[in-house]
Amino acid sequence: MSSATLPPEPRNQVDDPSSLVARFGASEPLLMDSGGSIGPWQIGYQTYGKLNADKSNAVLICHALTGDQHVANVSPLTGKPGWWSTMVGPGKPVDTNRFFVICANVIGGCMGTTGPASTNPATGQPYAVDFPVVTIRDMVRAQAALIDRLGIESLFCVIGGSMGGMQVLQWAVSYPDRVFAALPIAAAARHSAQNIAFHEVGRQAVMADPDWRGGRYLVEGTRPSKGLAVARMGAHITYLSEIALHRKFGRNYQDRSAPTFSFDADFQIESYLRYQGLSFVERFDANSYLYVTRAMDYFDLAAEHGGSLAKAFRGSKTRFCVISFTSDWLFPTSDSRAIVHALNAAAASVGFVEVESDKGHDAFLLDEPEMFAAAQGFIDAAARARGIA
Repeated sequence: MSSATLPPEPRNQVDDPSSLVARFGASEPLLMDSGGSIGPWQIGYQTYGKLNADKSNAVLICHALTGDQHVANVSPLTGKPGWWSTMVGPGKPVDTNRFFVICANVIGGCMGTTGPASTNPATGQPYAVDFPVVTIRDMVRAQAALIDRLGIESLFCVIGGSMGGMQVLQWAVSYPDRVFAALPIAAAARHSAQNIAFHEVGRQAVMADPDWRGGRYLVEGTRPSKGLAVARMGAHITYLSEIALHRKFGRNYQDRSAPTFSFDADFQIESYLRYQGLSFVERFDANSYLYVTRAMDYFDLAAEHGGSLAKAFRGSKTRFCVISFTSDWLFPTSDSRAIVHALNAAAASVGFVEVESDKGHDAFLLDEPEMFAAAQGFIDAAARARGIA
């Protein structure tokens, strides 16, 4: 496929996604932390299960960096099962037979929620880098507008991993009276310098691609596929542990028994990363990648509260369960412990589980029975306390 043409299906998902869409008019602008605003704007989302009579069983799933609203249904782009179908569905920890589950594409995304690839009504062309810079709080503010539109006063539970976990924490701080239970997984209350550095390398890879065209590639008929693929390759390494990489690939050759003494993909790990990069560019917008990574970089809950994370949670009535993984070096257990310590200092209700896993950061997306058991126990106990067991 030529890098100069964007496949029609991903473009279709930007303004008219294969999901539900909540549209907000020019009189309902979304105010952004940057000081800007957008309006009209829209948010693409999916729902599963049924909302009960008193609207007390709503669960919001917040997706990670390159996720979307298709958490438990087949993706319209890849044809693969939902990205968290191990966690969400009938009989799963987030049981769609019991709960009304909502998952929305984040603001700044490219799957139906307004972002840099969306059409700017003022120009008739994609916003590109004229779109306001997005924060995690902006994402949550947009989700709150959706929850309002659905007529739901408070959420039974907000759940998410990685960037989704950041949104969970922001929800609990921005709307403490609207979150009964919160389950942040493999997350942190602020982005570390090391993680900001990884993101910057990825952004520079995108912007160094001559087809990026200053962010105006959609208008100019190009696409920074090579740069975005390299960004994804670099990021994907951070999602895995060294043990997981060695177990899966080791130093095994790809379709050969000896080195070629060239720069071809001699090793299986090289071939795997190239595949990850190429498949990613088929479903994600390059500018959206810049925006959502930047949103994570800016995230710092304590900074919003005089540098005290405990103050952020002061007076919170939300029940928390924080989950981390032993081999996650992107969001290590120390990040989760800092959240737990702050919640304890704020006298909030909090449980903490460190899951023994050698799968790295991506463990939260995989088949991890200990994580499922912890989530199930927390959700069941919260449901009993909520009176919806």
